[in-house]
Amino acid sequence: MDQARLQHVLAPEWMGDPSALSMEELRARRAELQEVEVTLSYQRRMAQGRLDIVAAERHRRDQGDAAPAPEAVVAHLTGILAPNTRGQGNGRLSQLLAPEPTEAETPELDAIAGANVLASLPTLSDEDLDRLIEDLAEFEAGCSRSRRALHDRIDSLQGEVVRRYRTGEASVETLLR
Repeated sequence: MDQARLQHVLAPEWMGDPSALSMEELRARRAELQEVEVTLSYQRRMAQGRLDIVAAERHRRDQGDAAPAPEAVVAHLTGILAPNTRGQGNGRLSQLLAPEPTEAETPELDAIAGANVLASLPTLSDEDLDRLIEDLAEFEAGCSRSRRALHDRIDSLQGEVVRRYRTGEASVETLLR
């Protein structure tokens, strides 16, 4: 996620007063917010998946089980990841289900738990594993906070669009032209 873009759309001056914007500008800003939200949603899902994998390693250790062979870990990934496929979000279905390829890169998340870290989970100390869980949970929570802020802005812009249609300031006919 381009942090500069996220900070830009979350800045108070970017939002301004929705009632002062043209319909085209309202729609354009709403679309931009939705694009950023899709990227954040993707990153949150990626973080949650990695957190599930790390938590499974913590559970394995707590149970006193031996470290599995790499092929056994791969075979169990579906079982590790499937229980949390339904998020705790607000149930919104995004118009865009995946971000653009350049936006799908996750350097911040990879710095916390990239492929090499995930591949070496059995060799991490308990302290490092617990720190990894904390760092992933913090990253996921940050994504969730930012998504909530984006949803608040999307709702505000959408509310202004609806208000204009209800009061007659905008008409459906203008959409058909």
